[in-house]
Amino acid sequence: MLRITDILDKTQDYLSPEEQERIEKAYIFSATVHQGQVRLSGEPYLTHPMEVAGMLADMKLDAATIISGFLHDTVEDTLTTIEQVRVGFGKDVAFLVEGLTKISKITFGSQEERQAENFRKMMLAMSSDIRILLVRLADRVHNMRTLDFQPPGRQLYIAKETIELYAPLANRLGINWMKVELEDLAFQYLNSEAYLELARRVAQSSEKRDQYTEEVRGIIRAEMEKFDLNVEVDGRAKHFFSIYKKMEEQHLNFDEVYDLMAFRVILDSDQEKSCYEALSVVHALWKPVPGRFKDYIAMPKANNYRSLHTTVIGPHGQRVEIQIRTRAMHEWAEEGIAAHWRYKEKRPSQNDDAEQIKRLRELLESQQELKNPREFMSNLKMALFPDEVYVFTPNGDVKSFPKGATPLDYAYSIHTDVGNQCIGAKINRNIVPLKYQLQNGDMVEIISQSGHHPSKDWLKYAVTSRARSKIKNWIKTEERTKSIDLGKDLLEKEFKRHHLKFGSFAKSDEIKKIFEEYKLNSLEELLVSVGYGKLSPRHVVRLLLPEEVTKGDDASAEKQKRKPPSTAAPGISLTGIEDVMVRYAKCCDPIPGDEIIGFISRGRGITIHTAQCPHIQEFDSDRLIDVQWNIKEKHSYPVGMRVVCRDKKGLVAELSSILSSLDINISHAEIDTRPHDMQAICDFKLDVIDLNQFNAVVAAMKKLKSVISVERIAGA
Repeated sequence: MLRITDILDKTQDYLSPEEQERIEKAYIFSATVHQGQVRLSGEPYLTHPMEVAGMLADMKLDAATIISGFLHDTVEDTLTTIEQVRVGFGKDVAFLVEGLTKISKITFGSQEERQAENFRKMMLAMSSDIRILLVRLADRVHNMRTLDFQPPGRQLYIAKETIELYAPLANRLGINWMKVELEDLAFQYLNSEAYLELARRVAQSSEKRDQYTEEVRGIIRAEMEKFDLNVEVDGRAKHFFSIYKKMEEQHLNFDEVYDLMAFRVILDSDQEKSCYEALSVVHALWKPVPGRFKDYIAMPKANNYRSLHTTVIGPHGQRVEIQIRTRAMHEWAEEGIAAHWRYKEKRPSQNDDAEQIKRLRELLESQQELKNPREFMSNLKMALFPDEVYVFTPNGDVKSFPKGATPLDYAYSIHTDVGNQCIGAKINRNIVPLKYQLQNGDMVEIISQSGHHPSKDWLKYAVTSRARSKIKNWIKTEERTKSIDLGKDLLEKEFKRHHLKFGSFAKSDEIKKIFEEYKLNSLEELLVSVGYGKLSPRHVVRLLLPEEVTKGDDASAEKQKRKPPSTAAPGISLTGIEDVMVRYAKCCDPIPGDEIIGFISRGRGITIHTAQCPHIQEFDSDRLIDVQWNIKEKHSYPVGMRVVCRDKKGLVAELSSILSSLDINISHAEIDTRPHDMQAICDFKLDVIDLNQFNAVVAAMKKLKSVISVERIAGA
């Protein structure tokens, strides 16, 4: 267990004795209020804030941040109040601790709402003070290191959240060691079989790899000395998750991943030109691989990462990735914003830091209009997407966008009106369609036309969260207006059937019955609900009119109840909606065990999608409803599966026998062979009972020696 003396030793080189005394005081306070509390591991709870504070001290953060590491759980998990923290440790620490306190006292309808609100609060607090996010990331690292003691379901939830949100946030801040550790720890729980197999294979080849590393390092150092370049050469294996991701994306097995090693050439010089000199030395020494050079010094990544990357054919014909950077660039690459963040004068000491904060604030601002928790989390994940392309404005300024971005993303980055009125673009002076994907080095001009409006199709092309949210807002406003008109028309017809005017009821106090019954706030919301099909005009009339007036309707309704419900999809439970057509979406093939959501479409009932279906992002969130599985009888459900394997005789028979042994029916199969790499891609449409049965198929397939990867695919 870490001791307070260890933390004080780490900080004595850069903090004053008075600041160290405050840290020791925070340790004593934390130990007192957490006394008697234990973690799931059985250890005293104090071990957690100690480890968090220790990480922050390793990152050489200021005293207030380290103190916040000690106190970050005190307000939530003990009787401590923010006022006590303010009195004992000052306004600065109180602000940080308050920003770190989770929303534990608010009741949420779902785990998704809780997660969204936690992140929304964290992002808001972070935009005021980045130290809040640094403490939260250190907190997550230690929780991931001790995840073994959580129940399996909780492990998967925390690991998924970590790899989708916390690791990308660490990457966005440039804290590489943290990003790498979070990814590998999450990978260990999300796919333990692949992790253990990869760890075994990497360990098997470690001795040979260590010899090769020393050989390459020696050659690079000797060659640099000839040109009076003082360098440190560091060689290490890539982390497990990055190797696994490459194998999955390129359908490779372990033996086919050649560039397992990455070498860093760190120059003592602070001159950028020294990096280019070192690059020329490396390229003179070994032949570069075409298309594998990246200049992140001339065009830094969004997290301000700067370095030269090249891949060469090194000794013994092996591919070697080499990164070249100055010591200052290396410090940023490993520690990111934490390497330069100083609070002596309550402001960042480097322009780089200010630019980082500006980018993070822009990321937050693009999410502000999103009230739906599902949309918020989806857009946040998209905004943290790391791969980027760099394009030029007509004035020669550089703008960065996520890979796959289109002129629409560029247009909305200029102004909402420019985006809404965009009709086309010129790339390098040539007119291109809106679906054109921007490439590195493109010069972009937007063609706009006054009076032009966005369409739903734009959501297929837009990638950035800003562009997508602006398009959705416009479409949502348009659809809401149409739904208000439709809802009003339907209600007026229903009231007219009873020889009454809806307008007079709309102004009466009786309409408040509807608002209370369906938790609505205004007449407009009522009209929207009716227009979208969430609320029946007949139900509105029943609540507003005297019982004797609606007796005829009740008799009719009773008669309808005797009829079998017109639901085409078995096993679905709908809250507050009856007698509606329900069907499963073919784009994502939901099966029992999946998280699901319903989408209301007038005239076609409710379509059930998986919560992860990419098409959900294109839907109006007001038409999405919560649905649950309600399985009373066993049914089979179609699901797509792709198996990538080494091509050989009898392959299909081998795969079929696995499916047959598990009593799985194949309704469709498609095999595509690739002679150039001796691989076969086998797409199956299977009939399964639930997610557990599908996972059993995947596990059985992965045991075959010829199988490289197995994944679920949609619409197979």
